[in-house]
This record gives sequence, structure tokens and C-alpha cells, in this order.
Amino acid sequence: MKIHNMEQGGVDWSIMRSGKVTASGMDSLITPLGKVRTGEGVKTYMTELLAERWIGGPLPAVQGVWDLDQGKILEEYARPAFTLETGLEVATVGFIEHDNGRMGASPDGLVIGRQAGLEIKCPHIENHIRYLLDGKVPQQYVAQVQFSMLVTGYPQWYFCSFRRSFPPLVVLVDRDDKFHAAMEDALAGFFADLDAAYKRLCEFNGGPPPVKQTSMPLQYEPETSDKPDVGN
Repeated sequence: MKIHNMEQGGVDWSIMRSGKVTASGMDSLITPLGKVRTGEGVKTYMTELLAERWIGGPLPAVQGVWDLDQGKILEEYARPAFTLETGLEVATVGFIEHDNGRMGASPDGLVIGRQAGLEIKCPHIENHIRYLLDGKVPQQYVAQVQFSMLVTGYPQWYFCSFRRSFPPLVVLVDRDDKFHAAMEDALAGFFADLDAAYKRLCEFNGGPPPVKQTSMPLQYEPETSDKPDVGN
């Protein structure tokens, strides 16, 4: 893996992740139960990545007040609350790129001294209460957490749901080998279709686009080597 230290949400971060399968997008390719998705959702995600690859950067997006508020809560309250709850210190990073250059993740932290990362959500109050009562990672985030382990090679990942005035939910998630095998299958098929679609676009255009493109190898090779700890 390659760790890029940059501000999440900034210009460099947006360009770095453009055209790549990301942890937040993996849910478009696989279900929470580890089934490979098919249909229009997969095609939509593919066209988004194709567009980013073609223009060499992110697509225009509108960030709402809720997104900005969640970012502030995450920085000022959620990470310190996680450390207070667990006693674990967290190092912040910008973007972690898989060695194949075609996918990556933007974790909310890497746990210092352990091969583990951190995903924090700051949901609406009613959702946070439901997460607390369920006591497990919500289904819509299962793929994101497991994919982050795939990118980093780490065997564990922490999930934390945080709302001020409520106790946090902290769940330690282990790598699910069966789920990872399903992700490998989903990614292999997706990248093959993505490359074929890009080739067709180039044929329609009479050649590749006359702009700088994001670095994106054409062959997907799963990474299985051990990864080092972050910090001591």
C-alpha cells in the first residue's frame, strides 16, 4: 500500500482518488452479505469512474451543510471520543492507495501500534441510537470496512458511530476471508468491464483524451503480502 498524507476533501485528495474504486464505493459492487452485484447500480458506478478517468480528475459535486458539519464533528469530537473510549491513539492520513494503483481508501485514522484502521460515522441521532441497540456494524458499511482491510492488508478495522451527548458505538471487525474472496471476484470482473468500456470510448474518440489522466494500470492483481504497523 501507499500512504498519501494530504487533506481529505482537498484538491489533491480529490484528484488522487479519481477514477479509482474506493472504500465508500465498494458497496456498489458487492452486497453486505458478500454477493457480487449486477445491474444498473454497477453500470452507474462504472460510468462515474470512466468519466473521472477520461477528464483526469473528479466530477463536479456539491457539498452540503450536513457534510461540512460532520467533518467538523469528526475532527473535534469523534476521534478524541474514540481514543477516550478505547485508549488507542490514531494517526490521520489522506488516502491509502492499493499497490495495483486502481483502488484505495480514505480511512478516518490508522491505529498507532496496531495493524488496524478506523472508520467513523456521525449519523443522525435516531440512526445512532439504532446502531447502538444493534451493537454491530450497520449493513451499509460492511463493504466499506472490509474493503479498507483489503486495500491496507490489515487484519482488523474499528468502526465507530458517534453523536454528542450519546455513548459511542465501537466495534472491532475482523477480516472476513469469504467476503474478501467475493470482493476479489467482483473487482476482477468490474475492472475487466471498465477497461473494455474505456477502450470503446477511445475508439469513439479516435484515440485517448487529450488531457492528463490518472495513473491506472490495466491489470488487477490482488495484494496478499503482509503490511507493516503504523507508528510504534
